[in-house]
Order: sequence, then structure tokens, then C-alpha cells
Amino acid sequence: MGGGKALVLMGARQVGKTTLLHQLLDGRDHVLWLSGDDPEVRAMLEGITSTRWSQLIGQSQVVVLDEAQRIEDIGVKLKLLIDHYPQVQLVATGSSSFDLANRINEPLTGRKWEYTLHPLSFAEMVAHHGLIEEKRQMPQRLVYGYYPDIVTHPHDARELLISLSDSYLYKDIFTTDKVKKSDGIVRMLQALAYQVGSEVSFNEVAQLCSLAPKTVERYVTMLEQAYVLFRLPSYSRNLRNELKHSRKIYFYDNGIRNAVIGQFQPIETRPDAGALFENFAIAERLKRQQYARTGTRSWFWRTTARQEIDYIEEDGLQLGAYEFKLNPHRRATPPRSFQNAYPDVPFQCITRDNIVDFLL
Repeated sequence: MGGGKALVLMGARQVGKTTLLHQLLDGRDHVLWLSGDDPEVRAMLEGITSTRWSQLIGQSQVVVLDEAQRIEDIGVKLKLLIDHYPQVQLVATGSSSFDLANRINEPLTGRKWEYTLHPLSFAEMVAHHGLIEEKRQMPQRLVYGYYPDIVTHPHDARELLISLSDSYLYKDIFTTDKVKKSDGIVRMLQALAYQVGSEVSFNEVAQLCSLAPKTVERYVTMLEQAYVLFRLPSYSRNLRNELKHSRKIYFYDNGIRNAVIGQFQPIETRPDAGALFENFAIAERLKRQQYARTGTRSWFWRTTARQEIDYIEEDGLQLGAYEFKLNPHRRATPPRSFQNAYPDVPFQCITRDNIVDFLL
């Protein structure tokens, strides 16, 4: 499987990491499953030695350690297993990179392959039931998103999303000693949900939520590492009036964004329909690029005069500029200052009519 290296599968809770591994490994002999959520497993691995690993492994050829971020000193313990039992394939999953990736990077340098699993994607659903059906489902996806349980139980989507955002979304964050008050991070998420598609000022969010600006930035970083949010920085190369240190913040999943603020109205009636379409398009594009391992870098572009382009992408040396409009009858052209500064950069307006080529 991993060519003598550990396989590390990262991603938010409830995106299907464990289900995927069961599909790959069920039916195989000599597979040992351990869960970091189990207190007995955590106690058993405390102070573990190579001899104790041997006793645990027995005849197992594959060891799966689910939610490995819950294990203390996990990197050292995994290194011990890999170094002493290279014939055993280790598979570890984690739902928070601030707990797992940060603690395994140094011990497992050169000893792991790392992958990220997101909620289901537009491309995956097209492969599942065809392009026509998935395009028909787009209004549902813009509101309820792509978490597997929501996709497979559409009639219970609202209740499931509320339960997911209340019970699982912040679970790993709240178990750390870095988050003192859970209500602060929830208020911050609500503020960010209302600002999707707009520039985010940590100072302004801090004032809204009665938090310190540094606390807001730290919470954002933790939510990025828990695969809830991602930042889009501003692009700047030539112009003195280009924003250089600003950012937009998006949600990996539209359903989570709407659950945070408790809004599940149909897309046709929503004043934030354009922001939801922009969040959807950018999140799905990033999933596509990450799964293809293209190494693409992404930004937005804006000047101090408020001239703006929603999304800038660089694949190798080629730049591309994109604007997002849900309504296909709305026209968009790049600002003249952008055209003058970047005359060779192609521009495209992405709407619900032509989004397929952007996401596939």
C-alpha cells in the first residue's frame, strides 16, 4: 500500500475517512483497528515500547489508528512502530492537523505519505450519478453542502447539519487547552459566515465578538487546521494600490456555513445567493486542484479603489482570473487597472451555466 511508509489520511470529522478505509480493508485478513477516541486505546498506548507494539500487533499486517490526534506523543509512537516493524503497513487518520500533522511531521520525516479527504465533491457526485442529475441538485448543494450524511439523507439535511456543527465540528478544538470559551469561537464563526466573499478584518471581527484580534487570528488558524475554513490571500505584483496583506475567508462546505447561522432558505429566495455560489465554486475548485496535486496557488485581487476580481489562480507560470455570478445573464469584465497591469492574464466569468468546465 504505502511502499514501506505510513499512510496519513487527514480531513474534517464525518467526511468519510473511516468509511473509506473500511471499504479498502474490510475482507482482508490481519488488520488491526485502533481508535484514538477510545480511552482504553489511549491508555494502552501510553508509554508504549517496541515490545508492547509487538504484543499489540500480533500477526497483523495492517494497523489502522483512527483519530490519531487524540493520542499523546503520537509522532514518537508511530515512528517506533515504523522503525521496528517495517513489514507492517501503518494507516493513521486525523481530523485536526494542528494536533496530528504538527506532531508527526518531524518524527515521521521521510516515513509517510499524507493525503487530505474533504466532504464529497461536485466531480465525485458527477461520477456517481451523472452530470445531468448533479446539475439538477446544485440548488440543494448550495444550501446543504456535500457532507456524506447530508447527501445520503437529503430529507434530514437540516437536522443533520445542525447536529454536525454542534457536536463534531469543533470537537478537537475544544479538547485543547488553547480554547477557553466555546461561545467566542462560535460567535466568530457566525461573523465570518456573514462575510463570505468579502475581505475580513481581524480587528473588526474581534470587536463584533468581544475577542482580542490575536485570538481571532488564532481561532481562524485552528479552524483552518480542522478543515472548516480556508483563507484566500490577496494577490499583488505590480500596482502600488493593490492590497497586499488582506484576506478573504471561505468555508470548505456550504452546508456548514449555513448551519453556523441557522439559515436554510432555498437559494432562489436568499439575499446571499451570490456569496454562496462564490463559496461553492472556490471550495470545489480547491478540492479539484488538491486531489489532482497540481500545486496550484490561489488568491483574490483588489485595489484600494475597491476594484476587485474574485479569484486568481496560478498553475505553474500561467495565471487565470475569474469572477463568479450565479445569474448567467449578469455580465462581468475585469477592471481596466487589472487589464493594464496583467494584459496577458485570461479572464472568465463563471456562472451556473458554465461552472461544469471550471469544476471538472
